[in-house]
Amino acid sequence: MALILGIESSCDETAAAVVSTDRQILSHALAGQEEAHRPFGGVVPEIAARAHVEALEPLVAQALADAGVTLDQIDAVAATAGPGLIGGVMVGLVTAKALALAADKPLIAVNHLEGHALSPRLADPDLQFPYLLLLVSGGHCQLLLVEGVGNYRRLATTIDDAAGEAFDKTAKLLGLGFPGGPRVEQAAKLGDPKAVKLPRPLVGTAEPHFSFAGLKSAVLRARDANTHSAEDIAASFQQAVVDCLVDRTRRALARVSEEAVQPTALVVAGGVAANQAVRGALEALAAAHDLPFFAPPLWLCTDNGAMIAWAGAERFEAGLTDPLDFAARPRWPLDPNAEKARGAGVKA
Repeated sequence: MALILGIESSCDETAAAVVSTDRQILSHALAGQEEAHRPFGGVVPEIAARAHVEALEPLVAQALADAGVTLDQIDAVAATAGPGLIGGVMVGLVTAKALALAADKPLIAVNHLEGHALSPRLADPDLQFPYLLLLVSGGHCQLLLVEGVGNYRRLATTIDDAAGEAFDKTAKLLGLGFPGGPRVEQAAKLGDPKAVKLPRPLVGTAEPHFSFAGLKSAVLRARDANTHSAEDIAASFQQAVVDCLVDRTRRALARVSEEAVQPTALVVAGGVAANQAVRGALEALAAAHDLPFFAPPLWLCTDNGAMIAWAGAERFEAGLTDPLDFAARPRWPLDPNAEKARGAGVKA
């Protein structure tokens, strides 16, 4: 059994955790930045980076203390090396390099998306490769065939905005506050999902890609029309996102079936995976295809140190470590060989 210290700082959560290769979460410490960003209605990169600098050292100390271990007892130090807000990524990665150098331990540079992609395996040892993953967060919306550690085949991506970004912008448009995703979900519970006619971009098309920019524009028009409550708009928006995610995932399942690939399960991960309407609809889709459904616990869906430590643990066991000069990356696709999707605003 090896112990991995994981550090996450890619956006507005500063986190550190100690996880073992046999799936024990010995500690996880997290500092949020909601109050700092709330006046701006979104994450301000410079504010986020400064907050990471202030929070990270005591968080690492707390994670080690809570785990009852010293740095010398850690087998490797893992940190998010991208993608993300580059200032924050650099804070976490430089800290990890310093710790690894000081303790003479291996460094593991983790792709933040891989942290999300592998997090369901931390929560449930029954999840085996290959599985079909819907990775849906504030910055990314992708369908991936997860074939093994470091082995990902991208089937679809967003051609403009991610679903999580659409949630955040909708919350801002409706004056629901920050963070947007949970606020929209809360408001949607009080609204009618059929009240406002909103588009379902790309639904029914052969390619399984996503698009949410037009949906955001439709929300703006619905708000400006002033004929529906914020709750009804939120509920209608959330239902439109759910319909898009389910339709695109269904298309991806059809594609892998055409290729005679049999995934072991349908999996959802990322911040938007915490949304109960999304989880419920995907679970029903999995059942309709006779597939097991896996989703991490809610706290593992949002950015956290445990998922980075676990991705580091999986890579450590596979013999994958990195040099101390590994550079932070603002963009870092899981599948660099994926076909370019149409659309000028494609997010890899």
